[in-house]
Amino acid sequence: MKTVFDKAARNELVARINTLSEKSVAGWGKMNVSQMLRHCTIWEEWIQGVHHPKYRQEWLGFIFGKLALRTMLKEGKPFDKNVPTSKAFQVKEMNDDLELEKKKWIGLIESYENYHNPGFIHDFFGRMTREQIGALAYKHTDHHLRQFGS
Repeated sequence: MKTVFDKAARNELVARINTLSEKSVAGWGKMNVSQMLRHCTIWEEWIQGVHHPKYRQEWLGFIFGKLALRTMLKEGKPFDKNVPTSKAFQVKEMNDDLELEKKKWIGLIESYENYHNPGFIHDFFGRMTREQIGALAYKHTDHHLRQFGS
């Protein structure tokens, strides 16, 4: 399974991010490319604990979280289109500087080389292993890059 903890996988994602432009159009979903870049930057900051978020699993996640995680992380199965996102990652504000947002996202992808956030608790899946976090982060990034044809 691909993981952001693998340098080759990170390099692949960075190359794909660099293909995004103002002309990139979503194949599905409601976000434009600017909103998607901001969404992914906010999501990566959350996973990596950049702004010291308070982690808490939703009550529904206690019941279905582990099963859903196993389903989402199945080998060779990308995320489904139009998977709903938590309200915390729904982007209203955008950065008009696409290149700056791409640079931020790339920096966060590259920082997985030194990932250390032992307190991370996914809002739905709950506590995750390092391997699960790496696979989830890869699949999340891949999902949004596929969304915009990259």
